Amino acid sequence: MTASGCVTVHGELEVVPAATRSEAAQALEDFTAAYNAADKAYDPALDEDRVGGSLGAINQAGLKARQKNNPDGNANHRSLELTDANYVIPKKAGWPRWFVADTDSNRDQDGGKQDTRWLLVFVKSGSGAGWKATYLAVVAPSRLPEFAKDGDGRAEPVPAHSAGLVVAPQDLGKQYTGYLQKGVPDVFAPGSATSLWRTARLNTRRAGFSYQYIDQPLNNGAFGPLGLRTQDGGALVFFSSKHFERQTAAKGLHPTVAPDVRALLSGEVKSTLTKERVSSQLVYVPKKGTGTGKVIVLNRLPGLTSAKGS
Repeated sequence: MTASGCVTVHGELEVVPAATRSEAAQALEDFTAAYNAADKAYDPALDEDRVGGSLGAINQAGLKARQKNNPDGNANHRSLELTDANYVIPKKAGWPRWFVADTDSNRDQDGGKQDTRWLLVFVKSGSGAGWKATYLAVVAPSRLPEFAKDGDGRAEPVPAHSAGLVVAPQDLGKQYTGYLQKGVPDVFAPGSATSLWRTARLNTRRAGFSYQYIDQPLNNGAFGPLGLRTQDGGALVFFSSKHFERQTAAKGLHPTVAPDVRALLSGEVKSTLTKERVSSQLVYVPKKGTGTGKVIVLNRLPGLTSAKGS
């Protein structure tokens, strides 16, 4: 999947809005209802048709783990409310089609003192398919740049191979995971999802245990990058990645297995525990030759998807 506006599939050549506003509103309503039903019952089957990509992987694994640990459901369920929706709908040809719902939620941090926006990406893979939420990013409104609009007032998608940006959308996953592994290429601005996270991993210490980290880009299908042009010539891009953490114990010791990890565990933890996480990122990518030239990670959403013992 790419963000290109010139993809041709099954002979569909016409460049059209990816969705009507009423269709987008219905997709958001259907997702919210399914999400709440699944969260209340801790049943992944109740929203599996409404989620995909990295958000789907995180959502489904999380519900599976919570269902195993809480078979009677979520005693503390609180319905998610998404309001004040602004639908950012690009034009494109063929399938898949996609749009962004920029919403307010009832999940602001610090008791509502820290206002945030929930940005959900919805993707439709074909004419007979339903809309699925594939990305979620939670961002303070002050950090979101203005989207560029075409002559019809529609958002402008950014091709995955776009050469005018500091990093092309299709290369973000590879560059991000390469940076986490080796510290290069140094194209990411310092922050909690970049320099601070890398430093924390390098300095992980626990007597009798060693830690290894492997990072992989996710670029295919519903995990592919999606980007929208900003008014300054840059882009907001969603992309996915996968991260492994292996904990190995010295002789006579055993890694600690938390309940949420055990619920997704295969194998027996003797001396090694490997956790697999999927992560989605929303980044601002500047136009080449502007500003600091650094990619800014605006939000990172990770989730445990599996674990393996040996």
